[in-house]
Amino acid sequence: MVKKTSSIKSSEITPESVYFNRRKFVQAAIAGGTLMAAGSACSRKIAMADVSSDANSTPDLKGVVPSSFSTDAAPNSWQDITTYNNFYEFGLGKDDPVNNVGSFNPEPWSVEVSGEAELIGKFAFEDILKPHALEERIYRLRCVEAWSMVIPWVGISLGDVLKRFKPTSKARYVEFKTLEDPKQMPGQRRAVLDWPYVEGLTIAEAMNPLAILAVGLYGKELPKQNGAPLRLVVPWKYGFKSIKSIVSIRFTEKKPRNTWFVSAPREYGFYANVNPEVDHPRWSQAKERPIGQGLFAKKIPTQMFNGYAEEVASLYDGLNLRKNF
Repeated sequence: MVKKTSSIKSSEITPESVYFNRRKFVQAAIAGGTLMAAGSACSRKIAMADVSSDANSTPDLKGVVPSSFSTDAAPNSWQDITTYNNFYEFGLGKDDPVNNVGSFNPEPWSVEVSGEAELIGKFAFEDILKPHALEERIYRLRCVEAWSMVIPWVGISLGDVLKRFKPTSKARYVEFKTLEDPKQMPGQRRAVLDWPYVEGLTIAEAMNPLAILAVGLYGKELPKQNGAPLRLVVPWKYGFKSIKSIVSIRFTEKKPRNTWFVSAPREYGFYANVNPEVDHPRWSQAKERPIGQGLFAKKIPTQMFNGYAEEVASLYDGLNLRKNF
């Protein structure tokens, strides 16, 4: 359930125990502004042995406010969220990202904005986000491997950011690209996908208030293995739509050819809406296993649009969701 009230206590949003000794946030203040810049159940041994130390060393974000869009569900732990990831740029295993991000440096960072918009060019990370306030939103994340997490993201409305670039009437879609740098991202040295990673949304999806650009989790800067410094979060879609480490935003008239559709069009469509009635060709999507409840946790029924039908179902009126999966 998504709360529809703004009177949410901070203690409800994020358990106090996970804030791990607050520290001063790094050089991200925008002069005169409000923004401070800048997602294990796995039984494998994590090479980065002290995950709690990683949490303690991750800088805090200041000025974060709770969001009325948060779910009532209890969030997963920092360890669940930061050690069980799909981020193929750093390897195919769930624990590869946390083990292989050591040489990745997300500072400084910039994003190229192009296509059907009046304001285009290369923008520094801080300027992309200015002057938006940071919100903490507890969202469910559902992956096609039939597992799910509840994550306290920190971010800003994607639609609010995109409006600043004044998209034209020809902008029907928004395309995003991840950084391509095999020196820093060892997974890109293997041709498992067509790099760089590409994803896209319709302009209506991108403007929906649930879609955010995330820069943190649990009140801290986004860890590198979770897509630092800037990633998309689209909570009613499968996790592969929430592209990480974004370096390009392009407004287009034609539908982007997203990476997983190019790789396996029979298995991964453009829309990727969570739909328990449409199975993946190799497994059922009707149930999911919540991460963090043990290897023998009971699976639970998957909800249409990942539980966000009230907010997003109208986006797909008249669209065949079996054909457009």
